[in-house]
Parts: sequence; structure tokens; C-alpha cells
Amino acid sequence: MNYNIDNKPLLDVQSLTVRFTVKRGGFFSEAKHLYAVDDISFQIKRGETLAIVGESGSGKTTAALAVAQLVKAYKGRVDLDGTDFLTLKDEALRLARSKMQFIFQDPYSSLNPRVRAEKIVREPLDNLGAVRDEERQAIVDKLFEAVGLHPEQQRLFPHQFSGGQRQRIGIARALATQPDLIICDEPVSALDVAVQAQILNLLRKLQADFGLTFLFISHDLGVVQHMCDSIAVMYMGKIVEYADRLSLFNNPLHPYTKALLSAVPTVDKKRRAETKRILIPGDPPDPLDLPKGCRFANRCPVAQDRCKSEQPILRELKSGHKVACHLVDENEVSPL
Repeated sequence: MNYNIDNKPLLDVQSLTVRFTVKRGGFFSEAKHLYAVDDISFQIKRGETLAIVGESGSGKTTAALAVAQLVKAYKGRVDLDGTDFLTLKDEALRLARSKMQFIFQDPYSSLNPRVRAEKIVREPLDNLGAVRDEERQAIVDKLFEAVGLHPEQQRLFPHQFSGGQRQRIGIARALATQPDLIICDEPVSALDVAVQAQILNLLRKLQADFGLTFLFISHDLGVVQHMCDSIAVMYMGKIVEYADRLSLFNNPLHPYTKALLSAVPTVDKKRRAETKRILIPGDPPDPLDLPKGCRFANRCPVAQDRCKSEQPILRELKSGHKVACHLVDENEVSPL
């Protein structure tokens, strides 16, 4: 369900860059900069879900943390419903954070083990102070019901819940302030497969019921296939492909995306037979000594001389599909 009335994005991220200063060698050695996120841009419409996917070290989680100002951005703009989030400080930032909440990866470590479930969910309301005391318990009751937990479970401690139930508490906590945007950082990767499906179905139901907007971080394209409206694929700090879900899964253009999709398991025998497994050889380049050209060139089975000397830009094709690959032409055919 799309709640975006004027077609403007709820979240508009432009040229977001995160770099860390790293010293190598002796005391007088020159510092180098590691660009964990390198000049990326994306948008999410209200009521929709954008997934950022990529392998470990691609920069996807750092990008999400930078959007929420939990990691300092080197440059860029993060526009949340008309407000540049990166310019906010102190009290203004604290109040604005109620509009942008996190669901963390590990439901075991993201909940305070010494605090009862009721207080964990209520804590954002207590910190914000914008809701009257007598109303807060009613909100907590509704949130427990919305995420499929029983009222009597409010008095329990986190260790008395299963992993899936703990993640439901984390989801309820994220919903407490009625945020405009919820950032889901690998929200099911620590759970069993059967429980993953339950949590993903719950998130989709909550999105339909409350008009939620998600920024969904994942390394698993199989998970995001059933969750997202659009997908951005990251590699070594850069977005290499960006498209709506159907376009990306039906016609992946970048060799890296194609390799990732070939590894997604399927129960469809026909599709399994038609899908050629593409192995990615070698290791990613040194993030402190990035190549001059395409960052995937040293692992790409179809790389040419141009790929190794000239960095491709993320360009939009006729269909709206975006790709950063020299070898994809206007006919939108993957070189792999």
C-alpha cells in the first residue's frame, strides 16, 4: 500500500559519504582514509520499502547508521520529510530521532536483560515525554497486541522469551513513537528460517496496517525478494545497481548482482535448472588502496581494460533501472 500522496520521497539521501581515518605503519606515517560509504544516493517513498543489499563489508549497515546520525557522515544530505537530518544537533536531534527508529540485528543483545518487556517498549515514550503518563500503558498494551505478544508477557524479562519473541519486542519498541521511518538492520539474520518468515510477515502486516516506511538492510536477496519495493545493491561502499524489485530480479544487469542472485536457493525446479551458478573468484580490493577503475573489476569474469582504468558511474537507463557498469548498453542486457 502506497501512502505517498504528493509523490515526494519521505527519505531523500544525496551524496552520502562516510570515511574513517586509519593510520598504518610508524608514528610519523601519513593517515589514510577508508571510505566505508562513498557518494551514494537513494530515495524511499512513504509507505514503501527500500532494501540495501550486499556482502559483509559492502557498507550497507554503515550507510543506515549514517542516515540516523549514529555514525558521523563526512558529507551528504539526509532529507527526512523536509528536514535535513544531518544538520540536527543536541535536543533537536534527540526529538527528531523519534521519527526514525531502528530494529536491530541481534534480538539477544539489543534488549536490556535487567528490564522487563513492558519497560523496554515503554522506554522511548518515557524518554520523549510527549505522551501523558496515563496514556503510555495503553499504547504499550496495543503494541504488544499488534506484534502478537500476550498482555501477561509484559512482566517477563528478555531471557524468558524465544529469539522470535524478542525480535517482536524490538519491533514494538521501534513502533512506540510512531516513527516516519524504521531502519531494519538485518532483522531476521539471527533467527531460524521458520521464525524469519513469521517476522517478515509481521513486518509486512504492520506496514499495511500503519503505513510504515522501511529502510531494510540485508545480505540475503532471498529475504528482500518478498519484502521490498526497490533494491539498491552495494559493493565496496558504492551502489552498483538500483531498481524496483521486479526489474532487478527479472533482469539483473550488473555482474555482481547476477552472481548474488545465482546463489539464492529456490524450490522451483525449472528456475533452478535455468539458473547458472556464478562464482565470484578472489577477494575484494583493499579498502585503503582502492583500484582506479571499477571496484569489482578484479573479481568480474567479463571485465575489460576500460573497467580496470575508468570508474563507472551509476546511470539511469530508459526503464528507470540504474547500473554502474561500462558493459551494459541501452538495450539493458547483462554482459554476464
